Formats: sequence, structure tokens, C-alpha cells
Amino acid sequence: MTNLEKLAATLEAFAGLKAADFQLSASFWQNKHYKKGEFYNEHRNICKHLGFITTGVFRSYTIDEKTGEEKNVFLYSTNGFVVTFKSFINQIPCDYFTQAMTDASVIYINILDLQSLYQRSHQWEKFGRLLAQEAFNVTMTRIEGFMFKTPEERYLDLVKQHPDIFNHVPLYHISSYLGIQGPSLSRIRKRISEKN
Repeated sequence: MTNLEKLAATLEAFAGLKAADFQLSASFWQNKHYKKGEFYNEHRNICKHLGFITTGVFRSYTIDEKTGEEKNVFLYSTNGFVVTFKSFINQIPCDYFTQAMTDASVIYINILDLQSLYQRSHQWEKFGRLLAQEAFNVTMTRIEGFMFKTPEERYLDLVKQHPDIFNHVPLYHISSYLGIQGPSLSRIRKRISEKN
């Protein structure tokens, strides 16, 4: 299965996008390979692309101005979308960095091309609406996770959303994403493995 075919299957499952509608977009998608550490989008830059990850893992993070500490905000992995959504839809400078955590490959579309598809097809318009809903849900889940869930519950959510992530990402990045220290993550993992 080619990257374009994989993307078409994902969009059909996600938004009911049929082959004829997907074909409208076929010439707009471009492939890009990212080396580990390379930026998908940088702080204060405007995000102009919606990416579909064919391989690899990305993170969005901020840097604490006082301590210089990096704090992971979002994670994106294979067969998911990568986009700094607020920057993308509003075409305003981004509040954080989005970076490849592994070597990664993405197939991406420019915002202007995507907006032209919204004008031409109700199915693409539906995709845009569902993508916005998904971005809202991801953000609210992150916020509510810190408000209402224990670190262990947040860890289990992460495993469910990104089951393969521990094979690719150092534990200190996962600790940062979960908002806990490394020793706490080790204790959580030990507790869960003992239960299983």
C-alpha cells in the first residue's frame, strides 16, 4: 500500500471520504522525510501544512523562559495527523515547537489547497469540521487529564492512544508529557506490570 493509499483509507475511516472526493486532493499531497530532531514547525512560525504521519513520532513542546526546561504538550505518531492546529486554522504564529522525535515521514497538504477542497466538496468540508472537533477533543482531554486524572490514568491513556511510543521515545520525554518526574513514571510502570 502506497502512502497515498494509506492516507485515502484513513480519511475514509475518519470522515467517510470516498475515492472520488479523495481524488480531488491527490495532486496536492507531498511527501517529506524528517530526520530526528528536525522541526515540523517552529515557535512563532505560522503552520501552513496539515501532515499525515506515515512513519515516526513528533512532539509539540514549549520552553520555560526562566528554567530553559522543555515541556512536552502533544505527541503525534504513525497513522495520525500532525499539525499545530490553532496556528494552522487561524494562520497566526505558533505558541510552541513541533519536532520529529525519530526519523519520520509525512505526507502533507498546504492550507490553501485544503481550503480550496472545502469549497469544492461537502465531504472535504465535513473532514475539516471533524478535524477541528478532533483537535478540540485532544486539547480538552489533555487539560482535563491534568485536572481530574491521576498520573497512572494519564499513563494508561497515553498507552491507548500511542501503543508503540515506548519503543521509540526516551522515558524522560514521556515523563514530561505526563507532567511527572522520571522516578514516578518508573513506579507507575512497575505497578502496572505487576497487576498484569
